[in-house]
Amino acid sequence: MFWHVDDLRGTVEKLLAMGATEYEPVTEREAGFATASVVDPFGNVLGVMHNPHYLERLASRTQ
Repeated sequence: MFWHVDDLRGTVEKLLAMGATEYEPVTEREAGFATASVVDPFGNVLGVMHNPHYLERLASRTQ
Protein backbone atom coordinates (compact mmCIF):
# COMPACT_ATOMS: atom_id res chain seq x y z
CA MET A 1 0.00 0.00 0.00
CA PHE A 2 1.29 3.47 -0.85
CA TRP A 3 0.28 6.71 0.85
CA HIS A 4 -0.06 9.80 -1.34
CA VAL A 5 2.16 12.73 -0.31
CA ASP A 6 2.44 16.16 -1.89
CA ASP A 7 6.25 16.30 -1.62
CA LEU A 8 7.64 12.83 -2.30
CA ARG A 9 11.36 13.62 -2.03
CA GLY A 10 10.85 15.76 1.07
CA THR A 11 8.79 13.06 2.74
CA VAL A 12 11.39 10.39 2.01
CA GLU A 13 14.14 12.65 3.39
CA LYS A 14 12.11 13.21 6.58
CA LEU A 15 11.45 9.49 7.02
CA LEU A 16 15.16 8.75 6.61
CA ALA A 17 16.03 11.46 9.14
CA MET A 18 13.60 9.84 11.59
CA GLY A 19 15.43 6.49 11.43
CA ALA A 20 13.99 4.71 8.40
CA THR A 21 16.23 3.08 5.80
CA GLU A 22 15.73 3.14 2.05
CA TYR A 23 13.95 0.12 0.58
CA GLU A 24 13.17 1.48 -2.90
CA PRO A 25 14.48 4.88 -4.02
CA VAL A 26 12.25 7.52 -5.58
CA THR A 27 11.24 6.00 -8.90
CA GLU A 28 9.59 8.06 -11.60
CA ARG A 29 6.75 6.19 -13.27
CA GLU A 30 4.69 7.31 -16.24
CA ALA A 31 2.31 10.29 -16.36
CA GLY A 32 3.90 12.10 -13.38
CA PHE A 33 3.38 9.20 -10.98
CA ALA A 34 6.33 8.45 -8.65
CA THR A 35 6.88 6.01 -5.78
CA ALA A 36 9.39 5.25 -3.02
CA SER A 37 9.50 3.04 0.05
CA VAL A 38 11.43 2.83 3.29
CA VAL A 39 11.76 0.40 6.18
CA ASP A 40 10.90 1.91 9.56
CA PRO A 41 12.90 1.12 12.72
CA PHE A 42 10.44 -1.70 13.53
CA GLY A 43 10.93 -3.47 10.18
CA ASN A 44 7.72 -2.29 8.48
CA VAL A 45 7.90 -1.29 4.82
CA LEU A 46 6.20 2.08 4.22
CA GLY A 47 5.33 3.08 0.66
CA VAL A 48 4.81 6.69 -0.37
CA MET A 49 3.79 8.05 -3.74
CA HIS A 50 2.96 11.20 -5.63
CA ASN A 51 -0.03 10.70 -7.91
CA PRO A 52 -1.24 13.71 -9.91
CA HIS A 53 -4.40 11.83 -10.88
CA TYR A 54 -5.36 11.51 -7.21
CA LEU A 55 -5.04 15.27 -6.85
CA GLU A 56 -7.27 15.81 -9.90
CA ARG A 57 -9.95 13.49 -8.46
CA LEU A 58 -9.72 15.15 -5.06
CA ALA A 59 -10.12 18.59 -6.62
CA SER A 60 -13.16 17.49 -8.63
CA ARG A 61 -14.89 16.24 -5.48
CA THR A 62 -14.53 19.58 -3.68
CA GLN A 63 -16.02 21.67 -6.47
